[in-house]
Amino acid sequence: MTFPSDLKYTKDHEWLRVEGTTGTIGITDYAQGELGDVIYLDLKSDAAVSAHESLGTIEAVKTVSDLFTPVSGKVLEVHSALNDTPETVNKDPYGEGWLVKIQLANAAEANSLLSADDYKKLIGE
Repeated sequence: MTFPSDLKYTKDHEWLRVEGTTGTIGITDYAQGELGDVIYLDLKSDAAVSAHESLGTIEAVKTVSDLFTPVSGKVLEVHSALNDTPETVNKDPYGEGWLVKIQLANAAEANSLLSADDYKKLIGE
C-alpha cells in the first residue's frame, strides 16, 4: 500500500490534496482494499458541505459506505468519469480515482488532518 506524503488523511480513510484554494478528495488505498471492487458511486454535486459531513456513498460488491468530506467548502466538481468506470477507484485511488473537488472554505482546516505517517499508525502499517 502507498500513502503519498503530500496528502492529508482522515480517520474515516479519505484523503485530501490541497492546491491553492481547491481540495481534491478521494479514498485511501487501504479503504479501497477493505471495500473490495467498487461498483457504484453516489456523490453530492454543487453543494456546500461542512467538515465531516457526508459527500455521498460508495458501493462495493459486499457493502455500501458513506464518504465524508475532511474539510468544509463547496463541491466544485464530481469526477463523473467514475460513473462509467468506478473500478478506477481501486486501480488508482490517489490519481484518476479521485472523487470530488471542493472550493475550500478554510484551508487551515487541513492542518487538523493526519499526516501519511500518522495515518499509517492508525491502520497499523
